[in-house]
Formats: sequence, C-alpha cells, structure tokens
Amino acid sequence: METPESGELAARYEGLMEGLRSFGAHYTEFTRRFASWLGLHSTDAAALAEILYAEDKGRPLSPARLSERVSLSSGATTALVNRLEAAGHVVRTREETDRRIVTLRSSPHVRPRAEEFFAPYAERMAAVTARYPPERLREFEELVARLRTTMDDLLADEYRDGGPRSGG
Repeated sequence: METPESGELAARYEGLMEGLRSFGAHYTEFTRRFASWLGLHSTDAAALAEILYAEDKGRPLSPARLSERVSLSSGATTALVNRLEAAGHVVRTREETDRRIVTLRSSPHVRPRAEEFFAPYAERMAAVTARYPPERLREFEELVARLRTTMDDLLADEYRDGGPRSGG
C-alpha cells in the first residue's frame, strides 16, 4: 500500500526527472541555435561548445576527450575537428612534453562570438543559482554528479551496444 510520503516521493521523483529531461532538451535547442547562429552543423557546434567550456575550466580537451564528450568515434571526431579547423573555429596545439598529444583550442575570433551568444544564458543561470545557499548548491551538485555517474555507467555497460542488454 502506498503511503502519503511515498506518493509525494514518487511525485517529486517524476517532477525532478521531467525537469532534468526538459532542461536537457532546452540545452540541446540552445546548442542548435548556437549552431545556426555560427552557420555550423549542430554536432560541430556542440563540439565547439565543449572545447570552449573545457578551456574556461582550465582543462582544454584532446581530440580523444572531445570524442568522449560528444559521443563520436575517433574517426568521426577527426573529421569534425578538421571541419572546425578549416572554418577557423579551432586550432590544434601541442602543449604537452609528449608532442604527439594534441590540445584543441578555440580560435581568437570565435570566443567573442560564443561569449556574446551565451552571455544571457550565463547571466540568467547565475541569477537562478544565486537564490540558493552554498550548502543547498552542494546538495544539487552531489545529486547531479550521482545522476551523471549512473548515466555514464548505464551507457558503458547496459547500453554499450546501442540498447539494453538482455537478461541472459
């Protein structure tokens, strides 16, 4: 028998999952519009956004890490990076002592355009999160991190071949 608490918990779970799904859909639409604004394919724009984000965090991506972030094969990622480089949006650098390791950087002309596009997004997200105390934000971060880890595990194991594995 369902208790009032479990009914409320189920409703909160459903609301949270719907909110996350909707946020993901909106973020995808944001990326699509960024692509249109730059005249890129949406996959290329998503990759460019990942490169810019990683640079902002001080952890620039290698092509292998980009491949993981945008869920493409290494060959498809090479073609994507070639397109972005040919369009003048990214440059490949060799910053490691091991010169075989390539780092992807945004080109000087694309960063201001990306900042212009994403400024309203960043401002509004900062305003929303500013409404919560730091301890609450830590709880949100922990929840999102656990959800992300769960998704990573599912994709690596249960769905690694494209669909759920059968029970046998």
